[in-house]
Amino acid sequence: MTQPAPQHELTPAEIVAALDRYIIGQDAAKRAVALAIRDRWRRQQLDDEMRAEVIPKNIIMIGPTGIGKTEISRRIATLTDAPFLKVEASKFTEVGYVGRDVESMIRDLTELAINMVTAEATARVEAQAAAAAEEQLLDILLPPIRATGADAEGEIEVAGHTTPETQARTREKLRERLRTGHFDDREVEVMVERTGGPNIEVLGGAGMEEMGINLKEMLGNMFPKRSHPKRVKVAEARRILREQAAARMVDKDKVQDEALRRVQETGIVFIDEIDKVAGRGGGQGPDVSREGVQRDILPIVEGSTVVTKYGAVKTDHILFIAAGAFHVSKPSDLIPELQGRFPIRVELESLDAAAFVRILTEPKNALTRQYRAMMATEGVDLSFTAEAIEELARIAALANERAENIGARRLHTVLERLLSDLSFAAPGRAGDQVIIDAAYVTHALAEILEDEDLSRYIL
Repeated sequence: MTQPAPQHELTPAEIVAALDRYIIGQDAAKRAVALAIRDRWRRQQLDDEMRAEVIPKNIIMIGPTGIGKTEISRRIATLTDAPFLKVEASKFTEVGYVGRDVESMIRDLTELAINMVTAEATARVEAQAAAAAEEQLLDILLPPIRATGADAEGEIEVAGHTTPETQARTREKLRERLRTGHFDDREVEVMVERTGGPNIEVLGGAGMEEMGINLKEMLGNMFPKRSHPKRVKVAEARRILREQAAARMVDKDKVQDEALRRVQETGIVFIDEIDKVAGRGGGQGPDVSREGVQRDILPIVEGSTVVTKYGAVKTDHILFIAAGAFHVSKPSDLIPELQGRFPIRVELESLDAAAFVRILTEPKNALTRQYRAMMATEGVDLSFTAEAIEELARIAALANERAENIGARRLHTVLERLLSDLSFAAPGRAGDQVIIDAAYVTHALAEILEDEDLSRYIL
């Protein structure tokens, strides 16, 4: 699999080109995130004094659902190998109301980074861990030495006086059979670790999450880990022993340090539905809570220190990307202090039938390609004509006009409705070739489109 290029090698043009392979249009948004990512690299080239002064170019994306806001942010994080977290602003509320503490977004981002770096470190020691697990399994499987006869299952016969050389040859025979899966169904006993003590869950509103983390950590230290025997099949034992060996080989302190560095220097937080908390109230009504959410988010975005169970995280250089439809409210309805922390604003374009045609055909992950691959697993050769693609795009655009505009997500609904019968019958149609043309699309969806009330529910 092709690995993403390191961040310092990606120019803005290369970032946009990489996004173009998956996302159609929205050039302004792609350019904005490409420049924000490149500026991170530029900041790293500065001296320490100037580097501390450069703040991220936080972005507000404006546009209806289903037009690529989240996808652009997620793809950019994957491309740059950065920790990425998506949160919804409406889940947060002012302290005193029911909801999550806004600092939880940083704790969640840190947890994701820990998992990411741990997975990378584990992959680097995978070969050594597998070798260590194999040696442990051989220690378990090697039968006791007998003067004559064989082991309980007649696998290895050991006769006469056993020398180290005989023992070594026996071990190598076991190794060959172990690698070929000969023992996979045999049960063996392995030691697994578990933490003693009670399982305590701390429940509470905003501000209680960190207390729960600290309490669990404290109680976890009071009850040390214990090992207990467990009988499992060899195939499962190999996995358990491999994971245990890898955990011993991974330096947890280095993992933690690297994860915190990534969060602080390359972390990306995508705050969706920011328009749901837009509003400046006069002291009563729902705007009180909305403005409270904004004021809670403000210190996180402008730069503060959040305590996590892995250490303190500074948010000064985390990139924040906010997004919202802003149908009712507008970005200027956000409190001025928060507006100032999102200096870059881009408006994404609504998608029409022509854009849907491109979305169905051009991206590497186009839905038509996904459905073809899925049907190929059943032995069905599925294909779409150009006219069928145009008809599907027209129907999706029409459905968006008649009902709620959900953007490109409408294509999922239309295609699933179109191919549901074929998908159901596919296991019994191995070897068939199915060509979807315009007539097929019209026949399958015309009745629904004619009944406008029904189309609101089905499409």
